[in-house]
Amino acid sequence: MITVVTGGAGFIGSHFCDYLLGKGDKVVCIDNLITGSPDNIAHLFGNEHFRFIKQDVTDYLHIPGQIDLVLHFASPASPRDYLEYPIQTLKVGSLGTHKALGLALAKDATFLLASTSEVYGDPLIHPQSEDYWGNVNPIGLRGVYDEAKRFAEALTMAYHRTHNLDTKIARIFNTYGPRMRLNDGRALPEFMCSALRGEPLKVFGDGSQTRSFCYVDDTIEGIYRLAVSETHDPVNIGNPVEISIGEFAEEIIAMTGSGSQVVYQDFPTEGDPKVRKPDITRAGQLLGWEPRISREEGLARTLSYFREKVAELSG
Repeated sequence: MITVVTGGAGFIGSHFCDYLLGKGDKVVCIDNLITGSPDNIAHLFGNEHFRFIKQDVTDYLHIPGQIDLVLHFASPASPRDYLEYPIQTLKVGSLGTHKALGLALAKDATFLLASTSEVYGDPLIHPQSEDYWGNVNPIGLRGVYDEAKRFAEALTMAYHRTHNLDTKIARIFNTYGPRMRLNDGRALPEFMCSALRGEPLKVFGDGSQTRSFCYVDDTIEGIYRLAVSETHDPVNIGNPVEISIGEFAEEIIAMTGSGSQVVYQDFPTEGDPKVRKPDITRAGQLLGWEPRISREEGLARTLSYFREKVAELSG
């Protein structure tokens, strides 16, 4: 298999490059490095089956030769990133998806869109299943990401229906693990870095809002199974074990042995989802997939990475 991974120098994208190369596949990684990092793929540069192209995927994509699979992961993915790059986020979800679909169509390749649980917005049903259409504010600050992904899903299905392209849509819920950026603004990196530095852990609101965290290895396995499946409908990929953000902060303090305290603050932006929990019934039925790595084990693996990175910055 020869696979193109857009956003392949990002957190999940780089892990997917590792996964595919481990299977003996050839990988072409495309990334403009706005939020991705060459550090995430530096260990692959000597691999003859790996090729890196620095390019914005909103530009025309031309890759000579055979391509079997296009995985479209390119996009800012954290609130801090897409609030800093709102227009780029909208462009990569629209123009970037269009260019990636065009490449897949030209090569008669399977196309997989890395969508997100954010298409559900601030959900009015719980847990969230794939037949829920969402509760999204299109003109809110978070709308640049939510609506970019919703448009990307619509465009993906249009290519499937119009061109009979083999397309997949993975709705990815909160994923964590090594290679997360320390300053990306999401709860886990913020909490781990603060705890390791002995600083207060900032929790927005009263901390009752919930998230469901899936370790990156489980996420990658679920997405790969979807890529090689026969289904074209969206599939939730995430861990249904739910925890409040307040409890999660206390959990991080306990596991790091930190003397940090939790402090509560007002939400910096409107529209933060109050609950987030995937219904993974469809993934179980169609893919035979469910997460296998417990939060305790996943956090222990992730903590080792953050300890090293925080020590490097402090040293």
